[in-house]
Amino acid sequence: MLRHSDYRWLWAGQSTSAVGDSLVFVALALFITDRTGNPTDLGLVLAAGATPLIAFLLLGGVWADRLPRHVVVIVTDLICAALHALLATLIFTSQVEIWQIVVIMALFGTAEAFFRPAVSGLVPQTVPEADIQQANALMGVSRNVATFAGPALATALILTAGAGWAFAIDAGTFLVSAACLSRVRPRRRGAAGLPVGPSRRSVRSELRAGYLEVRSRAWIWVTLVAFAVVDLAAIAPLFVLGPLVAREQYGHTAVFGIRVAMIGIGTIAGSLIGIGWRPRHPMRTAVLLILLWPPSLILFGAGVTLWAVLPAAVLGGLGLALFDTWWSTALAERVPPDRLSRVSSYDWVVSAGLLPAGYAVAGPLGHWLGAAPVLIGGAALALVATLAALIPRETRMLERAPLTEPHALEVCTGVCTQ
Repeated sequence: MLRHSDYRWLWAGQSTSAVGDSLVFVALALFITDRTGNPTDLGLVLAAGATPLIAFLLLGGVWADRLPRHVVVIVTDLICAALHALLATLIFTSQVEIWQIVVIMALFGTAEAFFRPAVSGLVPQTVPEADIQQANALMGVSRNVATFAGPALATALILTAGAGWAFAIDAGTFLVSAACLSRVRPRRRGAAGLPVGPSRRSVRSELRAGYLEVRSRAWIWVTLVAFAVVDLAAIAPLFVLGPLVAREQYGHTAVFGIRVAMIGIGTIAGSLIGIGWRPRHPMRTAVLLILLWPPSLILFGAGVTLWAVLPAAVLGGLGLALFDTWWSTALAERVPPDRLSRVSSYDWVVSAGLLPAGYAVAGPLGHWLGAAPVLIGGAALALVATLAALIPRETRMLERAPLTEPHALEVCTGVCTQ
């Protein structure tokens, strides 16, 4: 994959940024938990970032299909760098307050709403059609290496240098990413993109076109609904209550970071496997493998010995990575290129749409029922929801695309919009 220069620059930038993102997410959880001891504060901060992300994702998808996607990513990288540099400064000067973190995370989430659909549509523009799965898998390898390295680095920084360095490092990785993206010259996939100028359709009509692409494919929309439940019931409680569960069950919040790092090991393995494994029925296989993840969460919440919890986390990470590879590839191969970012935005909106509510209620529920019971119950519900994703026949029987060029590709001279 790295023989394609545009993909090489995209991969380098996103790999660097992924390390900072993984570092900051865990550092934020540990910093707030240690600072206030109140999981509700952490839930409010996470909700502040997730709410504008969900609110603006559909608009972000429209503009990612209208504008040059690599330019959208560069602009959002620069905004995110400035925001985390500001937060690092506040922490260094001991002036940081929870409300300031809430505001910064809200602005960060807004920028991310434009970044995610853009980068989802950009990856297939940097490689031939036959290499899309390998490109997604290799991108997953770097993200998942970051998932492994980031938590370990975050834990070390919190215990030694302090949380400010985590955000300062992340700001630097965004600058590196923007510099790498400035070298990317993506090519056009398929037919010419949306018209520009007065003949361009309204935002509303473009959003409807994206909706119809999702609604016409049961394997997409049922999977999204299932994972909305997973995010609400399991993902949100994990990040709000996970550090507290680690302290209560294992004696130290650092165990939370270690477990996340073990998931990273599994996702690295899964992404490497995904480079070459092309199952005949990718979505069926993907859903079956991701079923490994909820049981690993139940073991963690139950306080089972780490000799069982950590290997289970590795297996759960493997399933997550393979699902992500095959899901991203199926979308890129079967959704029209000029609508891919909009479909990706619906992907994020539906699957993650309940995250803000999950973040907001996880803390109070943990206080009322106990952190561990909420985590275990949510993981059990996530297991049922994941199984429900297999209900549509389309999901079970969807076959991998042939290794051909389904879309006519044109090399862009200058700037591409699709």
